[in-house]
Amino acid sequence: MLPEPRLHMPKAFWQGLVAGLHERTEGRHESGAFLLGRGSDADREAAGIVYYDDLDPSAYDQGICILHGDAFGRLWDRCSSTGLAVIADVHVHPFGAGQSKSDRENPMIARAGHLALILPLMAAPPVRLTAIGFYEYLGDHEWRSHGGDDVGRVLKIGGE
Repeated sequence: MLPEPRLHMPKAFWQGLVAGLHERTEGRHESGAFLLGRGSDADREAAGIVYYDDLDPSAYDQGICILHGDAFGRLWDRCSSTGLAVIADVHVHPFGAGQSKSDRENPMIARAGHLALILPLMAAPPVRLTAIGFYEYLGDHEWRSHGGDDVGRVLKIGGE
């Protein structure tokens, strides 16, 4: 079993991410982003955001987040140019933060240890931490949940 992950981000970074996701929903569809940063599977620090629609302008055309293959080429180019790696993805749902069947069966990064966050209510502020879905991909379409009351152990928001 992988060690329990930790995802760190400054408060201003978190606030910008939430605001950006909410704005991009335009009140009618999901939105999402990749978090770029550094660290190990057990301890990651977010340092950059790449929104799905910046990689693929049609990412939200079907109301949910769908990225086409060439978007990942642009993502890897961004990682290469910044020296950062994809450390998590985050997207919004219109209601709760549970994983849909599609979320479970189609991880954005199908690599054991990848983190996927889901924000409820289209990321409308305020987003309560205990309402966030925080999921760790274990491989073979299996996930471990770290959300709800446990999220404070794995998601660290604060500092500069």
